[in-house]
Amino acid sequence: MNWQEQYDHQLIYHNPLQDQADINDFRIEGEAALSFPLQRLRMENKKDPLQGQKSNFVLWCPEDFPENIAVTWDFWPIREPGLCILFFAAKGGAGEDLFSSSLTKRTGIYDQYHHGDINAYHVSYYRRKWEDERQFHTSNLRKSYGFHLVAQGADPLPNVEDAKGPYQLELVKYQGDITFYMNQLPIFHFHDDGREYGPYLKDGKIGFRQMAPLIAEYANLKVFQLREK
Repeated sequence: MNWQEQYDHQLIYHNPLQDQADINDFRIEGEAALSFPLQRLRMENKKDPLQGQKSNFVLWCPEDFPENIAVTWDFWPIREPGLCILFFAAKGGAGEDLFSSSLTKRTGIYDQYHHGDINAYHVSYYRRKWEDERQFHTSNLRKSYGFHLVAQGADPLPNVEDAKGPYQLELVKYQGDITFYMNQLPIFHFHDDGREYGPYLKDGKIGFRQMAPLIAEYANLKVFQLREK
């Protein structure tokens, strides 16, 4: 059973990501070149990848989303190596808005997101940065604060030379259950009991992270609110 059959769902946010006007309110952390050569959002690093973590970045959607949601988006890999992440249920560690001036400034360096002053889940997919990731493809779910690897599944997406796209990615979060799909294929499932890895994370923001020098494109971002049937 797919999530559309499992839950009542209402579209609460849709962004085609077709041109600059669609992301005028988005927040970039780090430095990135954002363009729309094919009427979809293309993201690539501005800084030299030799700068390591300083060359990576996060693009946040400005909306706050409720506890029970499905996030879907279209994805095209353009250039490797690199890595993609979706953050979700992201808030300050004491419940602050993610963009609160009371939080330490973030610049795309990974430690700021898993051992800083925010909490979030994040799924890393299209992991083609390090040699071991390129040899054996997986998608990982982590929970922060901390660097807790809570779920892992095989990544069926091809490398750039064989990729066609778009690939539809779907992240479903209902109460403590989190499931990730690629082209409707279930990749992993995790139930957060709110104890082993800290309190269950509820509402918050979503954001896209890339590791240099990867180039990827995104379109048709949708968020649905879920209710039990």
